Amino acid sequence: MAFLEDGNHTAVTEFILLGLTDDPVLRVILFTIILCIYLVTVSGNLSTILLIRVSSQLHHPMYFFLSHLASVDIGYSSSVTPNMLLNFLVEKNTISYLGCAIQLSLAAFCGTVECFLLATMAYDRFMAICNPLLYATKMSIRVCIQLVVGSYIGGFLNASSFTLFFFSFIFCGPNRINHFYCDFAPLVELSCSNVSVSEFVTSFFSGSVTMVTVCIIAISYTYILITILRMASTEGRHKAFSTCTSHLTAVTLFYGTITFIYVMPKSRYSTDQNKVVSVFYMVVIPMLNPLIYSLRNNDIKDALKRHLCKKIFSKDVC
Repeated sequence: MAFLEDGNHTAVTEFILLGLTDDPVLRVILFTIILCIYLVTVSGNLSTILLIRVSSQLHHPMYFFLSHLASVDIGYSSSVTPNMLLNFLVEKNTISYLGCAIQLSLAAFCGTVECFLLATMAYDRFMAICNPLLYATKMSIRVCIQLVVGSYIGGFLNASSFTLFFFSFIFCGPNRINHFYCDFAPLVELSCSNVSVSEFVTSFFSGSVTMVTVCIIAISYTYILITILRMASTEGRHKAFSTCTSHLTAVTLFYGTITFIYVMPKSRYSTDQNKVVSVFYMVVIPMLNPLIYSLRNNDIKDALKRHLCKKIFSKDVC
């Protein structure tokens, strides 16, 4: 039941997600592509987590953070992709009021945690390259756990603001969301209540998270670049820079897309463009991250080769 009488107005009890397209042929094509992407996302990130756990050579802070990034990427993609795939198969995709709140909360939580983890990984690279003698002390197991827990707490606090404001909204119709998931912006447009405070607070929190993490990443890599340029050895410069390229690639892709969505003026792009960019950073980037780190990181490639060698041949051979 989409609407429920509540006092003097009709309250919405479910929403209709309009999805990406109404074209039946394009829906089949997109379903196939996104299903393949989702399967690669889950298998790739799970493989990264398992490889880091079983390979002793990857038991370092950098890969500890990477394993959590892989876990968050699975959650990030899973918060929207299964429902998006369902949208391609049914004529009218509905999501309950509570289901919409859960989807919004998961997406906000995972997106925020990803920001903090990317900043933490930049700080880790800064300590490894700029302060190698203090690295073992400054990036101890205890410190790494505190940084990861702090990232999750930050994600929870930011997601809580979205969730609390969602439950404070009054939806009295229509209930059609012009998106493939319950994003905050289209929900604000559907609300019959005053949303000025909620828009300001959520924008402030999300903007603060983005600005703080971007500043940490920028400052870390500024010092890293200065340190690398001062190195006398060409081989040392190449080795130091190679440990950062995969992370820099992941940072550029992630922050480039969220900047387009949340920073550029809305008059500059259409809702359809918003959907396409959202698909990229919520569905495609979680698939690309394990590929970026595995293809551009020699430690992960060596660990994978050694693990496969042990599985196929004897330990003595490997």
